Amino acid sequence: MNTLNESKTDVVIVGGGPIGLETAVVLQRAGLKATILEAGSIGNTMSWWAPQTRWFSSNERIAIAGVPLLTTDQTKCTREQYLSYLCGVAMQFRLQIRCYERVESIERVGSELWILSRSQSGTQRTKCRAVVLATGGTDRPRRLRIPGEDLPHVDHYLREPHRYFGRQVLIVGGRNSAVEAALRLHHCGAQVTLSYRQAELNELGLKYWLLPEIRGLIAPGKIGSHFGTSPKQITNSHVVLATNENATPLEVACDNVLVQIGYEQDKSLMQNAGIQLSGDNARPTFNEDTMETNVPGVYVAGTAIAGTQSSSYKIFLENCHGHANKIAAHLTGQCEQQVPQTTGHCEVYAEPES
Repeated sequence: MNTLNESKTDVVIVGGGPIGLETAVVLQRAGLKATILEAGSIGNTMSWWAPQTRWFSSNERIAIAGVPLLTTDQTKCTREQYLSYLCGVAMQFRLQIRCYERVESIERVGSELWILSRSQSGTQRTKCRAVVLATGGTDRPRRLRIPGEDLPHVDHYLREPHRYFGRQVLIVGGRNSAVEAALRLHHCGAQVTLSYRQAELNELGLKYWLLPEIRGLIAPGKIGSHFGTSPKQITNSHVVLATNENATPLEVACDNVLVQIGYEQDKSLMQNAGIQLSGDNARPTFNEDTMETNVPGVYVAGTAIAGTQSSSYKIFLENCHGHANKIAAHLTGQCEQQVPQTTGHCEVYAEPES
């Protein structure tokens, strides 16, 4: 039986990632009751990263709520370390988080907003005065949209690397996720081939520690490469690659296909709420001083403000820390400097160096 439960809070935050958590802490310190609704687990986007994936950003730039982020060897944080860190922040500040509860609609009734959400236990209606969409911009993988993409040996996420031992793996893509997957699978005993639509790897878009290694393995043929190619069909035994020069298509034998061509934002909730989307990225319309969208009482925070970003990302976690203070200031009628700060021992609101 699907039951309907009702509750009330000051602010509903949709998304339990780092900016969602940080916003909850800031609002809590400003005297507002905030409830986080998360469709998955805390830090859900990072949960599908491959095991032991390291952040590109330094630890102090991805620390939140003034809580220092430390690693035992002072190196950049791994996926596992950061997920544990987020759980620690949530417990330290006793944040109200309802995990595995997906928000389906946002409706205004008079001066209040009603949030309809669903979980395993039933349907929930939450009444609030404001909503913050901290939903990120990488909800689902981009697709090739070619025959065979839905075959069982095709994946858009890198799982446990050791499952590919002894397998012939074709990786589609040529940026960080694809190159990192190629290196990890090669070192796990897979026979890796890379297909990339560009004529060469873009060194400006790759993590600086990946480029020398991938070049050093491609040059002697330890990792196969087909630059200037695009997949056109996937079968149970091979992938057909079309070349940019319109030459005869290539057939590359493989046991697994790993598609790593980026991710896109799910805009359904924004559209449902009436938020205007604009530009090539279909980014939400909002006031940069307050983070409020064109819908009164509905705010955006974090990388959600950028829509679906292209391969040249400009909005990262590290330059979104100030969003929570702007929202709290607008909701409480204070100036931004009056909002209780969460910097603690970490200068988490410092602008990134050029």
